Amino acid sequence: MIWRRSPDEPEERVETVSGTVAAPPPSARPGNQPYADAWEHLEDELTRLDLLLQIGVMRSRRVDSDPLAQLQGLVITDAEIARLLGPTDESKDGGDASIRRLEAAARNLRESIDSATARSRQDGPRLPLPYLTRLFQLTRAEEQCLLICLAPEIDRKYDKIFGYLHDDVTRKRPSVELVLELTCATRRESLDTRSIFDPMAPLLRYRLVRFVETAEGPLPLRARALALDDRIAGFLLGNRLLDPLIADQVNWLEPGQSTGLASGDSSGFEKMRESLRAYFEPSGEARSNIALHVRGPYGSGRLARAAAISEELGLPLLRVNADDLPPGAQRDDVLWRAARESLLWPAILCVEGFDSLLADDAEARRSLRALLEGIQLFSRCSMLIGERSWHPRRQLGEVVFVELDGDSLDEATLADFWAEHAGTVHSSIREADLRSLAGRFRFTPGQVHDAMRAARDRATWRAPHEVTVGEGDIHHACRSLSSTALAGLARKVEPRYRWEDIVLPDHQMAQLKSIADQVRNHHIVFGDWGFGRKLSYGKGLSALFAGPSGTGKTMAAEVVASDLGLELYKIDLSQVVSKYIGETEKNLDRVFTAAESASAILFFDEADALFGKRSEVRDSHDRYANVEISYLLQKMEEYEGVAILATNLRRHMDDAFLRRLQFVIEFPFPSCEYREAIWRVTLPPEVPLDGELDLGELARDVRLSGGNIKNIALAAAYFAAADGGAVSMSHIRDASRREYEKLGRGWNHERKTELSA
Repeated sequence: MIWRRSPDEPEERVETVSGTVAAPPPSARPGNQPYADAWEHLEDELTRLDLLLQIGVMRSRRVDSDPLAQLQGLVITDAEIARLLGPTDESKDGGDASIRRLEAAARNLRESIDSATARSRQDGPRLPLPYLTRLFQLTRAEEQCLLICLAPEIDRKYDKIFGYLHDDVTRKRPSVELVLELTCATRRESLDTRSIFDPMAPLLRYRLVRFVETAEGPLPLRARALALDDRIAGFLLGNRLLDPLIADQVNWLEPGQSTGLASGDSSGFEKMRESLRAYFEPSGEARSNIALHVRGPYGSGRLARAAAISEELGLPLLRVNADDLPPGAQRDDVLWRAARESLLWPAILCVEGFDSLLADDAEARRSLRALLEGIQLFSRCSMLIGERSWHPRRQLGEVVFVELDGDSLDEATLADFWAEHAGTVHSSIREADLRSLAGRFRFTPGQVHDAMRAARDRATWRAPHEVTVGEGDIHHACRSLSSTALAGLARKVEPRYRWEDIVLPDHQMAQLKSIADQVRNHHIVFGDWGFGRKLSYGKGLSALFAGPSGTGKTMAAEVVASDLGLELYKIDLSQVVSKYIGETEKNLDRVFTAAESASAILFFDEADALFGKRSEVRDSHDRYANVEISYLLQKMEEYEGVAILATNLRRHMDDAFLRRLQFVIEFPFPSCEYREAIWRVTLPPEVPLDGELDLGELARDVRLSGGNIKNIALAAAYFAAADGGAVSMSHIRDASRREYEKLGRGWNHERKTELSA
């Protein structure tokens, strides 16, 4: 028994008819003062528990038999109990007077504990047991149950005392029956108090205690043994440690601690912070539990905003990433316990990777239920971070739910982020070039941070003794970040061609260069000149490349991508379009969502698979095709990057559709003059040419598009390499004949004419 008694203080004893029992010592705490610390409070509680145990021992006295001393360890003798609790001799009348005296002492100590606890709540330290009682709104019996289960965690003597009271040395943990006997005065009260062990009552619902499994199988409720949850035991003992079952899966962020990311603050976010300030009482208590669903793409500052709210409320962030948790019961338990942990500290529960809990499968739905139950029961303020839109309907009960869309930042703000992060490294890039980067790469603040860090790493690897980040380093880093999002949805095209490689009439060439200029100056028009604030959509650039196969549509897209330093992804619309209703829209949505974070140029080839005269509706499938076209138009207008459609048959395009595109460029079949120019740029300068090779004659004779000319030049080069000489007219004639045959058309060089197949 833990007493605070000086060594020279005489031990007070209570006289009985046949002997004496130890009485509780006077408290060392003078008057009606608060507790000095949590341990002082626990000592008083355990002293009172010892009184209750003495009463229990006296009521269940067994005849002490000295011969049993030789069985020490197999049985617990009265002498052993007397050593642990003090002598408990009974009078001939059953010790009723002694019991009444002990009960009075227990009541007096209860009043003293309650008084000191009340004073401590105002002026003293936080006492874990009363604090836990308030958090979970426990009854007195439930609070005492926690104390009884805690006692063996403090002193192993209670194992023997509990075994003695159970009349079974192996039953060292308190049972339901023992708890009821120690906390209830009558059988009626015991029956009423039994409900605290109902599965929906706080002790079991909040997992404060658990039933100990035995090899005997299911037991009656009163016989079942109890144990404290490990985290609750640690909390009551004052351990400032995370729940050991989730410590490896959560991260801790103190208020004011930087995340290393920019929050992308905006007026909308400021309004949300003001609402939170009004929602929480000055004491920090919320009017009711609140859950904030923060949506936005990767790097949009969602975590930084959570950190800002943490600083605003003065509460740490308890972060758990659902993407990193193994599916199944373990994930359910971690999410539920993380919510409970946020109440114990207290802290803001921040669940990243929330989208993984919205998957359409049984495991995800079960994990979501576990999290939402934890939020309802415990978390005063929760932040759910993801990209998908979600509404809980009735799943959150009375919890206030607010969905916060990630604010898209304007050009000027993004340019400021580029300049800010460029200032953290030694950079040779000009501010004007940084602003141009902001227009070309529609990165979020987090992506800007990652790109600049990757550029610094590349510059360090290149020149470790003089690290200077150049424009090439930043471009390489931006392209590397962009290349992952669209993997698996589209085919990445490495831009090899430059402006000097493409041959087009002046008008078409001017239009292509205008596309590049618009992208390059996007930050000026939409940022500095304010058009971004005027337009809700249509901030990107959409173009149609129309013309026969092989006239340079794909090459033109490569030239633009190469000039701008952007990634180019080719999507075959014939593969995207599905015969199943709704699947085409899903495929398109995945492409545009991935492209948004990649800041890539999307090149939709074979657009004829989807586009036709929308007015020509002959059946239900044609009518649904119009829905698919409308959906693509909507996504193209929402997309803030560059989207290019390629078609061989412009006449199939609806005029209403063409009006919604910024550029429509015709790629004509090349005339003789342009075919000669194509021959000149197609043959690399390193290729050995026969002196008699006449490119003008080839342009007149070979009446094919640029794509076919490229095939002929390559085949002729192989013929010449096999002969060990230069590329000659004969090599090109042989290659041309094969190209015509491949197209199903005849080639007659003697007449220098083209014959239809």
